[in-house]
Amino acid sequence: MSTIPFTPDLSVKPEVTAFFDAPTNTISYIVKDPNSTSCAVIDSVMDIDYAAGRISYEGADEIIAFIEKHNLKLEWLIETHVHADHLSAAPYIQGKLGGKLGIGENITIVQDTFGKIFNEGTEFQRDGSQFDRLFTDGDSYQIGGLTTHVMHTPGHTPACMTHVVGNAAFVGDTLFMPDGGSARADFPGGDARTLYRSIQRVLSLPRETRLFMCHDYGPNGRDIQWETSVGDEIDHNIHVGKGTDEDTFVKMREERDATLAMPKLIIPSLQVNMRAGQLPPKDESGKSFLKVPLNGL
Repeated sequence: MSTIPFTPDLSVKPEVTAFFDAPTNTISYIVKDPNSTSCAVIDSVMDIDYAAGRISYEGADEIIAFIEKHNLKLEWLIETHVHADHLSAAPYIQGKLGGKLGIGENITIVQDTFGKIFNEGTEFQRDGSQFDRLFTDGDSYQIGGLTTHVMHTPGHTPACMTHVVGNAAFVGDTLFMPDGGSARADFPGGDARTLYRSIQRVLSLPRETRLFMCHDYGPNGRDIQWETSVGDEIDHNIHVGKGTDEDTFVKMREERDATLAMPKLIIPSLQVNMRAGQLPPKDESGKSFLKVPLNGL
């Protein structure tokens, strides 16, 4: 699990622009090829007022406006995993700007698991066909002249992937900032031991590699941050730094996860994100509905 299936090229330095969504503490990114107008969007957010049952796209429109202002060409919309705490805006952005939508191939496992939990009918395809590309470990794709490599880093979910482009790696929820530690591993299909091994794989990248987080919660009241490095995580991460061994991590992670509440948006997020950001099919009245599985999670 520790082997990196490619050789990182730290001389390549993509331009990274971050967009912070305060309601969900999510960071989305535009990743641009410095030698062309090509870019990718990673982990976009659809806005939802859950209590009112209303969705909107203010955050996505900000990303779209940036791309249009700088005359960029959107080539990829990337989901690092099936998020349980925010809804993806990828199909909305794709409808405005084009590009291909990609996620890890184990989306099929997630779709099968949550298709059952949400009692989806046979019309819900569990083969990942809602996405344009399903990545496998060691895959690569182009953002203009940039080659982006993909590593399978499960544990938080089965479909988690880390995307490495030059000296930058986008880790999804596999890691948090050093003072935030690591993501939970108690969702269906998650596993703390698998997560530890995936983290070690990320930390086997060169120490200088820039790491970009999907979430930050400002521990102890500090300002929100989203960029660190492999070296900083190795030296300072409160869960895996300073040589923390696997059994110690697993014990900590499982005990901690047992105390955590479910994310506030897990029910709408999973139903939308397992569909690649699409809402559930409309009924005969033309309306979409979300389900609440009682005692199902």
